[in-house]
Amino acid sequence: MLEIGSIVDDKYKILSEIGHGGMSVVYMAINEKANKTWAIKEVRKDGVLDFEAVRQGLIVETDMLKKLKHPNLPSIVDVIDSDDTFLIVMDYIEGNALSVTLRDYGAQPQEYVIDWARQLCDVLGYLHSREPAIIYRDMKPANVMLKPDGNLTLIDFGTAREYKEKNLADTTCLGTIGYAAPEQFGGMGQTDGRTDIYCLGATLYHLVTGCNPSEPPYEIKPIREINASLSGGLEQIIIKCTQRNPEDRYQSCAELMYALEHFEEIDDGYRKKQRGKLRVFMAAAVMTIISLTLGVGTGQAAGRMATDNYESLMEEAAKTTDYEQKKALYEEAVGIPDKSGEKSAYLELIKLFKEDNVFTVEEQKLLVSLIKNNQIVLKENVDAYVEICFETGKLFWYYYNYGDGSDNQVVRMKSAIEWFQDVIRNAPEDYVNLGMAQVYSSIGEFYRDIAINTVEASDRGLYQPFFVEINELMDQVCGDETESEIVVLELLELVRSSLQQYATKFKTDGVTWEDISALYDRVALEVANIETQTDKTTEKKNLTAALLEDTERAIAIAYGVGTEGGE
Repeated sequence: MLEIGSIVDDKYKILSEIGHGGMSVVYMAINEKANKTWAIKEVRKDGVLDFEAVRQGLIVETDMLKKLKHPNLPSIVDVIDSDDTFLIVMDYIEGNALSVTLRDYGAQPQEYVIDWARQLCDVLGYLHSREPAIIYRDMKPANVMLKPDGNLTLIDFGTAREYKEKNLADTTCLGTIGYAAPEQFGGMGQTDGRTDIYCLGATLYHLVTGCNPSEPPYEIKPIREINASLSGGLEQIIIKCTQRNPEDRYQSCAELMYALEHFEEIDDGYRKKQRGKLRVFMAAAVMTIISLTLGVGTGQAAGRMATDNYESLMEEAAKTTDYEQKKALYEEAVGIPDKSGEKSAYLELIKLFKEDNVFTVEEQKLLVSLIKNNQIVLKENVDAYVEICFETGKLFWYYYNYGDGSDNQVVRMKSAIEWFQDVIRNAPEDYVNLGMAQVYSSIGEFYRDIAINTVEASDRGLYQPFFVEINELMDQVCGDETESEIVVLELLELVRSSLQQYATKFKTDGVTWEDISALYDRVALEVANIETQTDKTTEKKNLTAALLEDTERAIAIAYGVGTEGGE
């Protein structure tokens, strides 16, 4: 085991352990001279029955990856080989495997799966286009990392191989049962690009249905037999990907990508929808002609009626305690002609979505569609519009439930950026929350762009202003006694994780030991003092409190001091 704080190969300082498997441990490390964070995978001879075989496999894998450059593939920068251990220095990938997402949340929303399918199809197409082609052969959720920005990274090239045209059959049966194509098990011809297309189809099936094809009864059924609301086009794509005979599958990733880009058109109902749109258009045209014949007096009466209906709906919603009824009443109020620009129903809907401390994907779709569909009318009252945008941004930032564990926080921040930026673009200079919107937007942009900036070694100088912004957010949120405990706890965890992850970066950018220690002490004090009222917030508080010691240690290592004092 590598020791935390030790220096490897005179270059890499070990910061913390970030994962471990049966025969390997993965650490976060930093090359301080290059100001770059890396992951180091350590495979030790101890406990490995045939270390030489494992070592040879790792050499093949790393040699292959060194030749590749694609945004959805990790980069290998160094290999340190000794008699007792094998170290691989690679990109630090923030996030979790899709298998963890499935374990924690079950079947994933179709729109996410389609986006992931396009990313994976693109990277497989890149591998197949190499000379010679590289066949991955082990596509499955456990080998795909979901990063906080929603992008994927394909990992574990232990079963990949270069395609040899004259091989009539593969001599080694590699792959994972359930995801692997029939030809991967010998006697049915060699594996080629169409093998990866089969594995991708099986992976998409698992992601969109939650049914694991590597578990009994080991089958891939039409996805609408499991969930009738899924797309018929996506169902046909998965069926074609997973045909037993390679000749019946998509013959290339380019062909599959085209299908994914046009999956809605493959759907059986697509033509019916197109015909329906024409009928709706004709009906709308007739209604427009009729409405133009109505007099001014009728319009005034309709306006009074709309106001009465709006106020009635808002009063009824305020009285009911039923969530579904309350939501339907606010939605109906927004839909009243001449009232879609009133802010009250939107803000009450946002308040409703906060009540259980979770902003679901379904709630997100409803709220965003209401705001976007009425955006032109809303912008006629700019004060109302920026208030709705600001509260929507906070709703995404603190409550949006898409993501895994700690990564969920980063995904929420990135989802909120556009709403805070809309506030900045439209708010008058005296808008009370304009400064807060700018802070939220800047922090969100930091997390959105930092991965690319780090890879391109252009992140120097970004951490000092980020440190100032999280301090300012602490001042605003923790100083507001009206803020909910979930908001305060989410912020405290954001600041704590930032201090741990970027301690070395803060030091490099000029943040002093005194300043970073003061912020850490403030977080620790706030965590200790906050009184939680629910099981969920108590769990959040305890999790942050449990990680404080690791955070303090990371800061001490970064600044080269003991945990009890200064430099």
